[in-house]
Amino acid sequence: MQTVQPIKDKEKIEAMKKMLRASSLRNELLFVLGINTGLRISDLLGLKVADVMTPKGITDRIELREKKTNKKRTVALNQKTRRLIARYIEIERTSAQPREALFRSQKGGRAISRQHAYEILNDAARSIGITDRIGTHSLRKTFGYFAYQQGIDLAMIQKLLNHSSQAETLRYIGITQEQMDEVVLRLDL
Repeated sequence: MQTVQPIKDKEKIEAMKKMLRASSLRNELLFVLGINTGLRISDLLGLKVADVMTPKGITDRIELREKKTNKKRTVALNQKTRRLIARYIEIERTSAQPREALFRSQKGGRAISRQHAYEILNDAARSIGITDRIGTHSLRKTFGYFAYQQGIDLAMIQKLLNHSSQAETLRYIGITQEQMDEVVLRLDL
């Protein structure tokens, strides 16, 4: 398996959203939900309509059991993501049933495949000029990278990503030795 990278440029993220929105709200939502929650692709594709919407409206958090770890997890949804979910359901999934896959394939009621999700994301990345390796895991890595860039404590990011060490988290989100050296060299006390 080849290592994929986070998307480290906010302008590229906005361009990806725009490119994905042009194909479908489903594709944009997959991207937005991934980069705003840090969920693994298997957990994103496993979501049902009922996981994000109740009779009262769009939920403010998703409760799930992670496929990889089998641990229960609750993930908050920011306002922008909730608005996109509402728009997606209103426009593309008006007759969606609660137990249906949120990211439904056009070829039946099942969720899109991991491979299809990869193709959607990779094609959009290439079309906007991203040359780094991009895949489904790039969503999770992008979440971690921007949390780190916003000053979120590394221990918290490690916990959110369920990593065993902070060194693993730094490698995962693409923080290089050169970037760490730059911090030390710029510190002139």
